[in-house]
Amino acid sequence: MSEFPHVLPTYNRAPLAFERGEGVWAIAQDGTRYLDMGAGIAVNALGHANPDLVAALTEQAGKIWHVSNLYKIPQQEKLADLLVENTFADTVFFTNSGTEAAELAIKMARKYWDHEGQPERVEILTFEGAFHGRSTGAIAAAGSEKMVKGFGPLMPGFRQLPFGDMDALRAAISDRTCAVMIEPIQGEGGIRPLPDADLKEIRALCDQTGALLILDEVQCGMGRTGRLFAHEWAGIAPDIMMVAKGIGGGFPLGAVLATQKAASGMVAGTHGSTYGGNPLGCAVGARVMEIVADPDFLAGVSRKGALMRQKLEGLVAAHPDVFESVRGQGLMLGLKCRIAPGDLVKAGYDAQILTVAAADNVLRLLPPLTITDEEIAEAVDRLDKAAGALDG
Repeated sequence: MSEFPHVLPTYNRAPLAFERGEGVWAIAQDGTRYLDMGAGIAVNALGHANPDLVAALTEQAGKIWHVSNLYKIPQQEKLADLLVENTFADTVFFTNSGTEAAELAIKMARKYWDHEGQPERVEILTFEGAFHGRSTGAIAAAGSEKMVKGFGPLMPGFRQLPFGDMDALRAAISDRTCAVMIEPIQGEGGIRPLPDADLKEIRALCDQTGALLILDEVQCGMGRTGRLFAHEWAGIAPDIMMVAKGIGGGFPLGAVLATQKAASGMVAGTHGSTYGGNPLGCAVGARVMEIVADPDFLAGVSRKGALMRQKLEGLVAAHPDVFESVRGQGLMLGLKCRIAPGDLVKAGYDAQILTVAAADNVLRLLPPLTITDEEIAEAVDRLDKAAGALDG
């Protein structure tokens, strides 16, 4: 019998296993309650075991789970209607993950130019520090050595530019560019927001050259910043957008949203998915949308984000040897650290708080959007305890 792990050892897992959750609390097998400020990496947007989502899932589970996209799926059509009504999009394709959404976004942009009679127009401009998933196309788009080393020839046609370097983008974009692909706020890259002015200029440069604008809102979308999607703060709209994580509230679900123009090349047979847009996922996703798209809910996220940021600024001031600054928007916040963020994640286990490390020496805080003011205060108290254990 082989001693090699039966689960492929590609993760550095924490020595914790959770058997249930309640709102912002994840409860371990030994009964210890942890304040979950990671939310499954921004996935559990409405918390653990949310009653509305449990009801939507169980009601659908008692009817029909899967039929494939050979047939009409009313739940899919309902969720697509909600997304189109609340966004820039004219059409939606459902996937199971953000990575799958990235693959289609790339295909859709290139197919558009083929459809327009310019099949040579394939170069997509991306940005250093980006994360678009772990498929061969998505790692080629991001281009970081950590993700691409050892995986052989990369899909060609991507060009990485320095994050936030608008001069580099102006020099690189032309009437031969297929698309610009960017996260309005980099998540894995360290909670790095793109200024609204830059996003506006990127939209203008795309309009001038004809290039399509692809936004990756897998982590920063679905209400996390206090708007339904982060690009809304800049008053612009993309041509294609990738969505996942929070849209399923914990059920695996993703989507590509697009304008009619950008999607014009995607005719019958050009793309497909066996599971994508299944009745279970879409029933849950529709309920998530009904809750999160409510203006009062989004206003609450903005208010709670401001409260949390204020308390985190105090935490930074109290631990100058541990923290440098706070960054982010809404309930997508990062603590720039003077120490390895992984050390803080581990210290957090002793303080019964769950956080997520990111690049650029940042500790990510991505709580359920349903977190209360009292739970925000408790979270900062526990972070204070974790930082205190590492002071000096």
